[in-house]
Amino acid sequence: MTEGLKSGGGVVQRGRNVGARTLALMSTGSMTSRAMRAEVADSWHLSAAAGVSADDVEAPITLPADVLADHRAAHPLAQVFPLLDDVLGQAARDCDAVMAVSDADGQLLWVCGTPATLRRAEKIGFVEGSNWDERLAGTNAPGLALRLDRATQVWRAEHFRHSVQAWSCAATPIHDPSSTSLLGVLDITGSDDIAVPQTLAMVRAAARMAEAELAREKLSRVQPAETAPGAMHLVIESLGRSDSLLTIDDGRGHRHQVRLSPRHSEILLLLASAPRGLSGDELAVLVYEDDSASSTLRAELNRLRGLLGEDVLASRPYRLAGSVTADWLALEAQLAAGDLRGAMRGYRGPVLPRSTAPGVVRLREQLHMSLREAVRRSAQADLISTWTRSSWGSDDYEMWVAQKAAVGPGSPMLPLVEGQLARLDRELL
Repeated sequence: MTEGLKSGGGVVQRGRNVGARTLALMSTGSMTSRAMRAEVADSWHLSAAAGVSADDVEAPITLPADVLADHRAAHPLAQVFPLLDDVLGQAARDCDAVMAVSDADGQLLWVCGTPATLRRAEKIGFVEGSNWDERLAGTNAPGLALRLDRATQVWRAEHFRHSVQAWSCAATPIHDPSSTSLLGVLDITGSDDIAVPQTLAMVRAAARMAEAELAREKLSRVQPAETAPGAMHLVIESLGRSDSLLTIDDGRGHRHQVRLSPRHSEILLLLASAPRGLSGDELAVLVYEDDSASSTLRAELNRLRGLLGEDVLASRPYRLAGSVTADWLALEAQLAAGDLRGAMRGYRGPVLPRSTAPGVVRLREQLHMSLREAVRRSAQADLISTWTRSSWGSDDYEMWVAQKAAVGPGSPMLPLVEGQLARLDRELL
């Protein structure tokens, strides 16, 4: 047992101040004894823009008791919850902390601890069925891990809501081992004693154990067909990256990752976006800005085939073998389905932002502008704030105007928005 999980769980106190004073405290750093971390400051902005009040005592319930059981039973993490409870839940009980498992929407599906600790957690709404997405519950480790898609810790006064500032927490995402899609978050919440690196390491180890068990169970179900054609699966990550990251699963339990060169990244993206394949001439037009590069393309394709293998890159026409999962394709699907929050959560930036390949430029601009327009038309202040606080949206004048309209005249965010508009007015003169 690490030193990071010991007795704790402080008395929950109700805060008194909200709005402009909360943001002022955030900007001066007086809420903590040390300067506020950038990711926490960003989360506070997002929480305020979403309309969370620092005086809110409890997180909202979004899974009522009458639907919680069915939702939980149908969730993929139900398969590994007994393992997580055995590995981490018992440790939490022994140390007066609570272990929680959420789904990808931030809804707590399981909350484990001693009766006394669970009663204290109830006072802040840390209960099964509550939603700890930052936009609903303010800054917290499960919500931050959900949005950033990485392990994180939040200590006492870093929480946006005053009622939660007696607690510290460590959380890490859990992913589907085959598609790498986010399944949920594993969290430990307790006293100051858990605010050490060992706690986060333990939480991450438990999450990786759960992912390994999910992979083992899936492999055992598909074992008879593992040698069937098309068993190979490719996962491509290109959003916000200058070079793509490719994960190859051969369908037999072997996975490896390849970081591609910028040119190979362009070729892979274009082939993944054309499941029926492309001829050499079609691919050359999409990759090169001139029309005299067919021999160069053939050489690049030969090098790419040598890197990935004959069974990954097929020809006549050129195409990717097996099934393909890609982050930009998922974003397109989310937009088509109206899941704007999911799309924004997964958007890490434009596709291959440094590429000048005509086909990539067209795809990048189309996807970027489609998402931008959907966010602008949504008139949802937190989504627009996420856009304007990004590296690609910080100088987007029209979106700042949309944010001003969305937050309304009484929002503590209004001075910040007006300040950015004034800055852009000066720079555009």
